[in-house]
Amino acid sequence: MKRLGFSPQRPLYRAWQQNPELVESWRDKEFPKIARRAKREGAAIFFADEAGMRSDYHAGTSWAPVAETPIVEATGARFSLDMLSAVNAQGRFRFMTVDGPVNATVFREFLKRLIAGMPRKIFLIVDGHPMHKAKLVQRFVEENHDAIELFFLPPYAPELNPDELAWAHIKSKVAKATVQTKQELKVSVERVMHRLQKLPNIVAGFFGTPTCAYAKV
Repeated sequence: MKRLGFSPQRPLYRAWQQNPELVESWRDKEFPKIARRAKREGAAIFFADEAGMRSDYHAGTSWAPVAETPIVEATGARFSLDMLSAVNAQGRFRFMTVDGPVNATVFREFLKRLIAGMPRKIFLIVDGHPMHKAKLVQRFVEENHDAIELFFLPPYAPELNPDELAWAHIKSKVAKATVQTKQELKVSVERVMHRLQKLPNIVAGFFGTPTCAYAKV
């Protein structure tokens, strides 16, 4: 295969349900239109997403003698922590952890926290999950139209959301820890998230990848 110009590479996965034409239209037309409006109106563009962290998700390596696989003791209990976050190209990172499932009520609370103290209107870009379009969320956005407006990504296109890279970063750090309880998991997750808030260059870098070319917004 090398002689034919091939090399082993980690593939990028795309949902077969994704519509490439909608993705291309988003990149070439829809997002530039949003960016021009934001500049004209003095709004800040954020991308938001939700994620979960499980106690049995582990990653990373450990040192051990050759041919002796290391064993790390971890809890056999299964529990998880749900989280929401938002990022922008200037390196800002906002987050909220949740004890329980993320639903429309929780998302509305996140929006309340997101606009609190913000001197500029927020253009928030999210995926098309039903909770993002729930009536109580729509009502909140309408009541606070001077502070926030929602925009939606094409279906099945998480690679267009830089916040996905924030979650990948967070999970890679937390997965190296061994937690015994849900409280320990929460402390570990929030520690990593607070650390990320102090690293705007890393957050801004999420916007410069080939699929998330939003560096100038």
